[in-house]
Amino acid sequence: MSTITILHNPRCSKSRQTLNLLEENGINPDVVKYLDTPPTFDELKAIITKLGISPRDLLRKGEEEYKTLNLKNDSLSDDEIIKTMVSHPKLIERPIVIHGNQAKIGRPPESVLDIL
Repeated sequence: MSTITILHNPRCSKSRQTLNLLEENGINPDVVKYLDTPPTFDELKAIITKLGISPRDLLRKGEEEYKTLNLKNDSLSDDEIIKTMVSHPKLIERPIVIHGNQAKIGRPPESVLDIL
């Protein structure tokens, strides 16, 4: 079985709930505290591909950085958005569970069970 990883923020209730759900199902995932250890550009790009969404769909639009960095600007390229999320990992929607070639955002937490 391939490794299961969660991009986790312990201060986020949905992230904690998702991690608990995994553990309740007998899964001890690799826990990456992405605010402390942000993904690289290539890693984040690969995660977005596994999620099957656009980089813009992974942005936390309620964060102050979203406004101050003018990320609503439609002229920004996908690569520019990814670079910004790598530099400001707080902007990455959470939690993200990765299993093989698939990934899911744990909102709601139960949605991650689809890829296990």
